[in-house]
Amino acid sequence: MTNLKSLGLSEELHAYLVAHGPPPDPVAESLVAATRALGGVAVMQVAPEQGAFLTMLVKLLGARRIVEVGTFTGYSALCLARGLPGDGKLLCCDVSEEWTAIAQKHWEQAGVADRIELRIAPAIETLRGLPEEPHLDLAFLDADKTSYVDYYEALVPRLRPGGLLLADNVLWSGSVIDDKNQEDSTRAIRRFNDHVQQDDRVENVMLAISDGLTLARKKD
Repeated sequence: MTNLKSLGLSEELHAYLVAHGPPPDPVAESLVAATRALGGVAVMQVAPEQGAFLTMLVKLLGARRIVEVGTFTGYSALCLARGLPGDGKLLCCDVSEEWTAIAQKHWEQAGVADRIELRIAPAIETLRGLPEEPHLDLAFLDADKTSYVDYYEALVPRLRPGGLLLADNVLWSGSVIDDKNQEDSTRAIRRFNDHVQQDDRVENVMLAISDGLTLARKKD
């Protein structure tokens, strides 16, 4: 497992951190290798310690219904699904058949494919087509940054009280505090972070895990 994106850690300290968590297994290592072979886009894969954190959160919540927006090659989905009970379900939203084919292969190898439904379509359409009543235990947001607020607004009403929304890349490699960076994605992340901070439907915390991870818990 290589240090793809964690902020503020040397390679040696990152290796130490990972070594003191769940040990990597052959399926996860195979998935990391397959993703790395894609080249520069591999940076979109979540870090190993973040994946372990996702699994732990699913178990702590006792989550049974999860939605993931932005699946890529499936590492985060693998980690989320591994935390689910046998009758739990994870809905994955993505638009790439090429990248998710890698995901599906490894979900099968890991024995979690029966817990995962993959929908290849614009995620906002999938989300708006879900039942409107609160029924989701957890949502993980890791897709195009310019649509983060739209995804958030589609998901929060569908979270049960006490349900959790996680948003990745909220520190955006430190660019969120660089006023000279006015790229669309950077501005979108700033807008999203402010949006969550001002939302009285949730209580939230931002953590410096990997590239920044926001946890927003829907109030009871």
